[in-house]
Amino acid sequence: MGNTGGNQAVNVMAVVLAAGQGKRMKSKLYKVLHPVCGKPMVGHVVDTVEQASCSRTVVVVGHGAAAVQSYLGDRAEFVLQEQQLGTGHAVIQARELLGQEEGITLVVCGDTPLVTVETVNAMIELHQARGAAATVLTAEFANPTGYGRVIRGSEGAVERIVEQKDCSPAEAAVREINTGTYCFDNRKLFDALSRVTNDNAQGEYYLTDVIGIFVSEGETVQAYCTSDLAEAIGINDRIALGEAESLMRQRIVRRHQVNGVTVIDTGSAYIEADVKIGADTILYPGTVLRGSTVIGEDCIIGPSADIADSVIGDGVTVRYSTIDQSEAGDGSSIGPYANLRPGSKLGKDCKIGDFVELKNAVLGDDSKVSHLSYVGDAEVGRGVNIGCGAITVNYDGFNKSKTVIGDDAFIGSNVNLIAPVHIGDGAYVVAGSTVTHDVPGGDLAIARERQVNKPGYADKIRSRAKAKKERSKTE
Repeated sequence: MGNTGGNQAVNVMAVVLAAGQGKRMKSKLYKVLHPVCGKPMVGHVVDTVEQASCSRTVVVVGHGAAAVQSYLGDRAEFVLQEQQLGTGHAVIQARELLGQEEGITLVVCGDTPLVTVETVNAMIELHQARGAAATVLTAEFANPTGYGRVIRGSEGAVERIVEQKDCSPAEAAVREINTGTYCFDNRKLFDALSRVTNDNAQGEYYLTDVIGIFVSEGETVQAYCTSDLAEAIGINDRIALGEAESLMRQRIVRRHQVNGVTVIDTGSAYIEADVKIGADTILYPGTVLRGSTVIGEDCIIGPSADIADSVIGDGVTVRYSTIDQSEAGDGSSIGPYANLRPGSKLGKDCKIGDFVELKNAVLGDDSKVSHLSYVGDAEVGRGVNIGCGAITVNYDGFNKSKTVIGDDAFIGSNVNLIAPVHIGDGAYVVAGSTVTHDVPGGDLAIARERQVNKPGYADKIRSRAKAKKERSKTE
């Protein structure tokens, strides 16, 4: 239960409007599921109301109801708006769940991912302090064309909200606009909604009509004007989606900078909303950090590192490389041009060099795979050196098999380890070998044809090849 405002605890609930199809998006994906910085926009909105300590969150769904419910799961309760008959009609769908509750109801659109918890809390605090029946989140635009204008009285309270098409010249000159986010006295909200009609050109039930009912009955209606114009953005098309993405990226980068992260080129860094980064880490240009990635302290990430849903320890360097659903221990070095596929896990102080690919492979501390190698479905011990061009041959066309390499083993260049196979602790596999049987600890394995030198035979080969070339010219 709730928020705090005016030093008095209050029960705050939220209604999230997420029923629209979003035809202007021209997409098969329902509008509120379009991602902004890696997360569906409705996910950002629900994050915000959760951070505002709302005791209940009701999401009004319509188009794509099943997909929205599947994404949000048990984070919210759901009501269905079968026909989209306006914002007032959408909110009244929550009456059975919330209509008898005491407290404040926050109403926010599911396509406004840039509304912040700081603004929501400030709006609720103003709402309580003024004893308002409703408080509207507003913003001042230099060019407010297309938005409903907020008309205030002499004492600053809201007198009415006028849609663009209905504005007089004086009203059209007002720059303060309605963002579509509100908080209401819950009981008064649902009482007023029951009296809203659809007697208008669109034949819809407007939530803004509740404001008119309150004013006509002498209730107080306040407005909280945000200083961050981004919070007024509702996403209705791909242009607004791109604008929101850019603004969200800037916010995320600033947040990490404030927390002690150096971002060399803020314009080229892409960091999704749930990424965590430790202090004194440096992000170089072209860095992409996605999903639930966690980066430790004192790391060097980039240039051109793409890391998704991975955990990177302290003091790790990642250059020109891709890491997906993997872990890298403290002090490890990755790249350039390495690819860590899902299930890879590096211990401390490992080295993964250029053009190395790992997949579902676990490496112990201080192990190295320095160049041009593939290690898949493998368990590699501590202090192992895997030479250039070595491969764990893990797939026979039907089944995957595992390679196990013990501590302090040495795998020479261009070695093929045909899984399933076990290389014991301290074993040494000679370069160029194709190993099909286990190698006991401490043994040396040679699995290649013995070298034979044929004296003078190089000249014979050259003469034969030259003669063949001359014949081809005359034919």
